[in-house]
Amino acid sequence: MQKGVFVGLGGNLASAPWGSPRAVLEAAVATLAGQQDIRLLRRSRWYRSPPQPPSAQPWFINGVLEVATHLPPGALLARLHAIEAGFGRVRRVRNEARILDLDLLAYGSLVSAAADSVQVPHPRLHERAFVLAPLCELAPAWQHPRLGRSAEQLLIALPGERVATPLDAGEAGG
Repeated sequence: MQKGVFVGLGGNLASAPWGSPRAVLEAAVATLAGQQDIRLLRRSRWYRSPPQPPSAQPWFINGVLEVATHLPPGALLARLHAIEAGFGRVRRVRNEARILDLDLLAYGSLVSAAADSVQVPHPRLHERAFVLAPLCELAPAWQHPRLGRSAEQLLIALPGERVATPLDAGEAGG
């Protein structure tokens, strides 16, 4: 099984079947953990962050999971997209408000290009506090295979306006 596989979760819309964005993400974690060929190893806390790029849409709730899997990156990403669709996600416009977003952030130390059907590490991972803060919680020393810098170094280097704040245990978020 491939370890060191990180999946980002996020959402900023409530859903009638699941409730608040945080409840949607909890249900998505349970769905991922129930997959036969994906083993959940660790998960971060939930974080609140403003939409990127800035807009009037609601703030997001985000987190990161570490999983192990036998699925190759393309098959794993397809599975993540199928789970999103099962939660009602319809991909229309980039950066729109959404019920659920599942991103393949990193697949071990693999480096691949978009021409390979899936790009790992995620092309904007190093620019996003809402990814790096929860990733640092799980693996602060994780090395970006393209940039050669740790998750912690990448987070520290972000501009001050890029923030992600941990939610309190009882906060619904959203």
